[in-house]
Amino acid sequence: MRAMQISSDHPLLLRIVDDLAERGWSQQNIFLPLDLTRALAAECRKRAAEGELAPAAVGRGPTSEIREGIRGDHIQWIDPGQAEACDSYLGLMDSLREAINRGLFLGLEDFESHFAMYPPGAFYLKHLDRFRDDDRRMVSAVVYLNDGWLPEHGGQLRMYLDNERAYDVQPTGGCLVVFLSGEVPHEVLPATRERLSLTGWFRRRGNEPF
Repeated sequence: MRAMQISSDHPLLLRIVDDLAERGWSQQNIFLPLDLTRALAAECRKRAAEGELAPAAVGRGPTSEIREGIRGDHIQWIDPGQAEACDSYLGLMDSLREAINRGLFLGLEDFESHFAMYPPGAFYLKHLDRFRDDDRRMVSAVVYLNDGWLPEHGGQLRMYLDNERAYDVQPTGGCLVVFLSGEVPHEVLPATRERLSLTGWFRRRGNEPF
């Protein structure tokens, strides 16, 4: 199954790297092609219908727990070879990883990602993407898979930027948001309709023993 990749010096990727260097985040409203966005949305819904998406936990390891008062999304991690659409997405993310490494020297070694489905009314309270006891997550990347999303549907990603200034991103299909995992607090606001995304993290090598 052939993954979709573009050159790591593609102008779109270089624009993302420049944004990360200058302000710590980037928003590209047209990142995924429409056909790939729809194929990924269909794959997410298929997995949900088959009962493969599970309520997301807060924390990690033995201390993780389901707390819908903090986050209400349902997720499933994706791996290479599961679906052609997912492989295409992972190929694009690998091209972006190479571009970030070339421009910012972050030593990003891999990328992990999961589907996230928020039922109507679900939310995720303000948080950082980096665990207290694990600093491998360096750059967060969220791609939205929602067709025909309108501002009145809600569900915005609210990022708290310099001096706690709130900035909202509409979760429209094909849009990509990238930000430094340990530096940008953010939350997901409740929506009036089902909200789909692929959420992932570029990670550097950890210092834990193998």
